[in-house]
Amino acid sequence: MAFNGAWKIDRNENYEKFMETMGVNIMKRKLGAHDNLKITIQQDGNKFLVKESSNFRTIDIEFTLGVSFEYSLADGTELTGSWNMEGNKLVGTFTRKDNGKALTAYREIVGDELVQTYVYEGVEAKRFFKKC
Repeated sequence: MAFNGAWKIDRNENYEKFMETMGVNIMKRKLGAHDNLKITIQQDGNKFLVKESSNFRTIDIEFTLGVSFEYSLADGTELTGSWNMEGNKLVGTFTRKDNGKALTAYREIVGDELVQTYVYEGVEAKRFFKKC
């Protein structure tokens, strides 16, 4: 339940390069790097409710560990996949609907931060969140 709570973006590492590799155009990359993202996570056993609120959209995502679901990124990229718990880390394995390529995402608590790591086509990016 360590993920529970509201988290506000603090900083990014290599996020713009990641978005470029994902095929996000330059205008959306510039805006995405400063999206002011806030994530609220509620975990109840294997069920999660994640509310993402940014300058671009607010969306509620409900998922159960190990159960596949569909999700659209803020730029409109559609994915299908699932989250699983590996130790203290949430691991998301997703496939892009448009090209069949894999996107892996990780969420873990490191110190007092929520660290979200994305890996796509060998490019890794991290987003660091502070608890609100």
